[in-house]
Amino acid sequence: MDSLLQLSLSSTFGRFSIVWKEGVDGPRVQRVVLSKGRTSSEKIVRGAFGNTAPGSDPTIAELGDRIARFLEGEALSFELDLVALEICSDFQRRVILAEHGIPRGMVSTYGRIARHIGVEGAARAVGSALARNPFPIVIPCHRAVLSDGKLGGYQGGPAMKRALLELEGVEVSESGEVITDEFYY
Repeated sequence: MDSLLQLSLSSTFGRFSIVWKEGVDGPRVQRVVLSKGRTSSEKIVRGAFGNTAPGSDPTIAELGDRIARFLEGEALSFELDLVALEICSDFQRRVILAEHGIPRGMVSTYGRIARHIGVEGAARAVGSALARNPFPIVIPCHRAVLSDGKLGGYQGGPAMKRALLELEGVEVSESGEVITDEFYY
């Protein structure tokens, strides 16, 4: 197996890490890892991958800078050319691509995403696929909510999900529900 490289950066939400492999066509991102609570992204990476070597690559550094700026509220979108979508199952890839299509400032529900990809009644499966999203932020899985408008889970924790939605202009009630009648898909 090719060795994995890691770049860890600070953001307004704590540290995050990018794990990648060098490929014949350049770097391929294997994971974007968010810190969760008191568990740093570096510790999560060690638990998932063992030892990764610290790495330096200008393309990965630019992606890290863009992620940090996004986490500060800058209106950025991400291309998918660096992420290793091939590590995902066909179903998860379809979910991720649908999620990637949700515009900034909008939300969809797990059930609507399931219908959009042609798998009626698969809201839980969509939620599971997004819970294991290897590329949070690049794939904005914070934009998927429960059918009743409640936020649901998020790899970076519920407070981060709420804050990211609010940075994008999505209103969230005190009880943790998005305030909108307009859902994407």
